Amino acid sequence: MESSLEPANMTRVQHFVLLGLSTRLSTRDALFAIFLALYLLTLLENTLIIYLICSHSELHKPMYFFLGNLSGLEMCYVSVTMPTLLIGLWAGHCHVPFTACMTQLFFFVSLICTECTLLASMAYDRYVAICLPLHYPLLMRPQVCLGLAVSSWLGGLVVSMIKTACIASLSYCGPNVLNHFFCDVSPLLNLSCTHVALTELVDFISAIVIFCGNESQ
Repeated sequence: MESSLEPANMTRVQHFVLLGLSTRLSTRDALFAIFLALYLLTLLENTLIIYLICSHSELHKPMYFFLGNLSGLEMCYVSVTMPTLLIGLWAGHCHVPFTACMTQLFFFVSLICTECTLLASMAYDRYVAICLPLHYPLLMRPQVCLGLAVSSWLGGLVVSMIKTACIASLSYCGPNVLNHFFCDVSPLLNLSCTHVALTELVDFISAIVIFCGNESQ
């Protein structure tokens, strides 16, 4: 394990080892082929959805606008988590530098938060269409839809920045093995050798903020 000696006579983790889904060589090749095919299929179908929405004027409506955003989010989501899974299946255990792990965590949390607020926006769109049909053109005009989408993406980035900064500031003294296929919040907190109460509190508060924001929409 790569490490550097700190003043407190503790070794600080410089990289993490992702165990992945399977350590048996007999199943790794089959799983690699399956997940690679699923990954490429996910990219293809979501690209097709975005293309159809952009190229057909009859689909330039709020519902399809949010579906296009959701498709783009899905492509980003699988592109954040799937590479480490595929590398682990191809080469065995995946060694991820500390900075790369925190970067993956940042994008993962950001996309999760964005997905929650996007789904809330889509629910609001359907509520207005069903309960307030006469006001629908005004309440869901293009400027409003764009504002909801932009706030969803930016809100996810802000929440993720705070959560990732808290997790990255913790001390990881070893072990450095994550029984997962990507850098997630809970496995990283379990490896920390410092008190994580503040980080867990930030995680809890951010979840409440996202929930309240969705409720207000």
